[in-house]
Amino acid sequence: MALDKLQSLKSAISEAIKAVYDHDVDQTTLVLSETKKEFDGDYTVVVFPFTKVLRKKPEEIANSLGAWIKEHKSDVISDFNVIKGFLNFSLPDNFWKDAMAGLKVQEDQGIAKSGSSKVLVEYSSPNTNKPLHLGHIRNILLGWSTHKILAAVGHDVEKTKVVNDRGIAICKSMLAWQMDEESKTPEKSGVKGDHLVGDYYVAFEKRFQAEYQPWQQSADGQAAYEARKNKDQSEAAFFKAHKNKYFNEKSAIGKAARDLLISWEQGDPKVRELWSTMNGWVYKGWEATYDQLGVSFDFKDYESETYLLGKDIIKEGLEKGTFYRQEDGSVWVDLEDRGLDKKILLRSDGTSVYITQDLGTAQMRYKDHGAEKMIYVVGDEQDYHFQVLFEALKKLEEPYADGLYHLSYGMVDLPTGKMKGREGTIVDADDLIAEVIGEVRDAAIERGELEEITQEEREDIYRKIGLAALKFFILKVNPKKRMVFDPKESVDMQGQTGPYIQNAYVRIMSMLRRIDEDKLGSYGAYANIDPSEKSLIITLMNYPEEVAKAAKHYDPSLIANYTYDLAKKFHKFYHDVRVLSAESAEAKAFRLTLCRQVADTLEHAMDLLGIEMPPRM
Repeated sequence: MALDKLQSLKSAISEAIKAVYDHDVDQTTLVLSETKKEFDGDYTVVVFPFTKVLRKKPEEIANSLGAWIKEHKSDVISDFNVIKGFLNFSLPDNFWKDAMAGLKVQEDQGIAKSGSSKVLVEYSSPNTNKPLHLGHIRNILLGWSTHKILAAVGHDVEKTKVVNDRGIAICKSMLAWQMDEESKTPEKSGVKGDHLVGDYYVAFEKRFQAEYQPWQQSADGQAAYEARKNKDQSEAAFFKAHKNKYFNEKSAIGKAARDLLISWEQGDPKVRELWSTMNGWVYKGWEATYDQLGVSFDFKDYESETYLLGKDIIKEGLEKGTFYRQEDGSVWVDLEDRGLDKKILLRSDGTSVYITQDLGTAQMRYKDHGAEKMIYVVGDEQDYHFQVLFEALKKLEEPYADGLYHLSYGMVDLPTGKMKGREGTIVDADDLIAEVIGEVRDAAIERGELEEITQEEREDIYRKIGLAALKFFILKVNPKKRMVFDPKESVDMQGQTGPYIQNAYVRIMSMLRRIDEDKLGSYGAYANIDPSEKSLIITLMNYPEEVAKAAKHYDPSLIANYTYDLAKKFHKFYHDVRVLSAESAEAKAFRLTLCRQVADTLEHAMDLLGIEMPPRM
């Protein structure tokens, strides 16, 4: 295996430290990295960590170790040099050829099956009051890629979502539909179902604002604003609380929406029928979007079914004294001893809040699926919610509580600024997908590409490139960072983009179609391996470790940035050396074998991101 070759170098370093300084070192603590391009060498080990225990200057340690290894392990290194405390090794040609052979025979790209847990990954989990938007796309892509990465390292992974199919948000859309004289349907209006329900949600907000804004300017509203001056609260937080207080206590349309929610919880047949119909419109619309993104779920949970389980858990918590009831009848949990505060679990009128159903869902998933770990892919605005949820479950001493993880991610903005769902300014997922694919199509037509194939084949390639642009641009950013998505920048063939990486793959496949790989012959006599070839092999050898790190940290951006680095090094290699017209048969065999390994690794890594490779571009 390729990594065994590196282990021989680590062993040599360890032996040298023992021989020269009579000091034992754990080989697993030795870190080898690719030598920086401005210095001679292939691999570098930093000796600064040894200065304290060996009581020598770093340059002295590096020189003595390098000299010992060159004298006693000439089969491992060909030369060395020292730059301050950095010991740089040059490795012989047989190292690279043996490493190449090891890469070629690896199954599943050499990824170690280090995981064995049953893991549930929850993603998407939208409200049934609007279509999926750009924020949902980041959520979906993170969840899908995380499940692929965890499965790659050996975990038994299932994909799920909880559909927030009840609550005040859907009641707002339902009420707006009832108030609309036309009472539109997707069939009558020609509008996709999830978009139609979203339009009604926006219509409700407009009606509410027509009530709220005059009150805001009234004496009562101004008095509430003046009262804020003595409170330690941000302007944005105040206005949100100000509006919510009006909605819950004074708004006529707000009361109508709350009454609709109570009727739903009481099982009113007419309310339930409308709720079922409108949710059905949304589900059909969502499925079309999921299909476009190439994602799916193994099962789905519905809040309308799980919130009652949450009420049962709350009842048990009350009986145990873990939770407590206020005088108004609401139920709370006190988490002040855990660095949080007191959190409501059930309203005074008996209706549930979001955490109610989350308590029930977690317990149900553990019982029904045996999940040892549950990964919740949810935006960072819900950080506090999940801290409370996890601590509440720990306080209940649930056996699965320690296996819960919130994969928190930052919001996505556009170059034009933030999105606001209630105002109808969100960027619809369907429109965004169409826009990115359209950018790819327009660029291809302008360059006169793909004219020799059928229109159907062209459209499939446009789709694969467009979705690669969208997915890669989002996934290359660390989940915790807020980001800006720029559709035009995402399709740049020369930037850090999905199409740039696809181009490397397509270039390789074009070369491989022109030769018979089975008749390449041996590269055993190939000598003087080029630095760009070495850099590619080092990067390929690092792939299993990158996948392991991505799984450990639930971070697909590590894979995305790895693929970009590998593609960039391939493009340099392609520029620096001849491949099909190589100077010898051995050089051609070596380089095409290396190209095949690069293509296979790019395809495997991009698949972990949910990205397909096109046959041509």
